[in-house]
Amino acid sequence: MLFTRTYRYQSAMKVDDIKGRLLGKHVRVHNLDFEVFEKDRMLRIIPHAEQVTDIKTLPITHIEFKDKGDKTQVVISSKIRKIDQGGPMILMVFVSFMLIGAVLFLLFGGEQGMQFTYTLLGIALVIFAIFWMRMQAGYFDYVRKIRDYVKKESAA
Repeated sequence: MLFTRTYRYQSAMKVDDIKGRLLGKHVRVHNLDFEVFEKDRMLRIIPHAEQVTDIKTLPITHIEFKDKGDKTQVVISSKIRKIDQGGPMILMVFVSFMLIGAVLFLLFGGEQGMQFTYTLLGIALVIFAIFWMRMQAGYFDYVRKIRDYVKKESAA
């Protein structure tokens, strides 16, 4: 998926030591609280966004551990919350339809449709660029900071 990020790395710590350092802790990112808890033999980092009145796109992060002898492979997967995915997906569908329309006008519009084609293409690219910059400053920034926190806590 477009909004899913997976990060893998090796840690010299044992699985139980990493879980002990992370389990039950709270992570603060941009004045928003994320809680670490265990479910189905993996750790989950879930945002506490009940009191948030702003529109935010927040990640849910899963942390899996694979014991590799004296090392542990840590797999961090972040995906967008189901409640938050509607807006970005609608915007992506809208931009996709604009791009498809621009291509169709380019192919079948002839000389009269060229100006409309470039205008439609330009608008679609500007909308996508603004959307992507806002996602980088919001959602993907949460993902990066949570990943860095987990990596820092599991460093030996």
